[in-house]
Amino acid sequence: MLKNSRLFLFVGLGLLSQPSFPQGSKPAPSSAPSHALELAKSGQCQQAIPLLKKAIPQSTDRDFRRLAGLAGVRCAMIKNQFDAADEFLRQLTRQFPDDPEVLYTAVHTYSDLASRASQFLALRAPNSAQARELKAESLEVQGKWDQAAKEYQQILQTDPQKPGIHFKIGRLLLSKPDPPPDAAEQAKKEFEEELKIDPSNAGAEYVLGELARQSQQWDDAIAHFSRAAKLDSGFGDAFLGWGSALIATKKFPEAVPPLEAAVKLEPQNPATHYNLAIAYTRSGRKQEGDREFAVHREMVQAKQPPEAQQGGAPSPPQ
Repeated sequence: MLKNSRLFLFVGLGLLSQPSFPQGSKPAPSSAPSHALELAKSGQCQQAIPLLKKAIPQSTDRDFRRLAGLAGVRCAMIKNQFDAADEFLRQLTRQFPDDPEVLYTAVHTYSDLASRASQFLALRAPNSAQARELKAESLEVQGKWDQAAKEYQQILQTDPQKPGIHFKIGRLLLSKPDPPPDAAEQAKKEFEEELKIDPSNAGAEYVLGELARQSQQWDDAIAHFSRAAKLDSGFGDAFLGWGSALIATKKFPEAVPPLEAAVKLEPQNPATHYNLAIAYTRSGRKQEGDREFAVHREMVQAKQPPEAQQGGAPSPPQ
């Protein structure tokens, strides 16, 4: 795998041949900066990397900075100088945030770094909980649910108090395409176990809130959503769930603050505006409710094809 990654760096990023300059650009004049770039182009990366580090911030030539940065990333990855590769990439993405080649290089470089790190973990600590967790996550992505569950269970056998594992088992149970009839109940137990180990897990609280909402257990839903929102003040969906559960129990004034927070956190989510509109209207704040209904209507219509826009959005509840 490492050999294939290196082959990509040589072939995909052009180090087997002299890289061409973009049309309209010219190499830097004959100087120390241009010497650093020539060293990189000729594969003398060990010497080129420190020179490129110095040359890039000193140069006022935009084309040179771009070419030198790309060359620096390639050289740093070839020499396994990962901190240097990250430094070159951060400079490139800051100066050329919309450049396709810079973005392409960033994708492949960070992907290669992730692959290398996972390989090192598997080689150096194959039986560690972290290696098993990474393997389980990979199996989960592949849809191998039962195999992933076995890996997670083995982690718990070794370390029953490891944070995050019960949460992942619960998530897995809810993600399976053909879950057993009691999957929701099994998952609920896993999330509850997770919270015993890690009471600060906002995700576990949120999913418990969703499970309670689906069962119309509104008091439980309110409790879980509110705890999730308090644990993570940036968790927009938790505030939305909290407010919508309060609406379901007709506690309209109480629903306003969490829904206002949801709108601030997720202004592009039509559901936040719709629920806030209901809470405002039912709390006697009709003008504010009408404003939110109008925002919701515009957002829904904007997502519809032109021929369907005449019908408009759903009418506000009476």
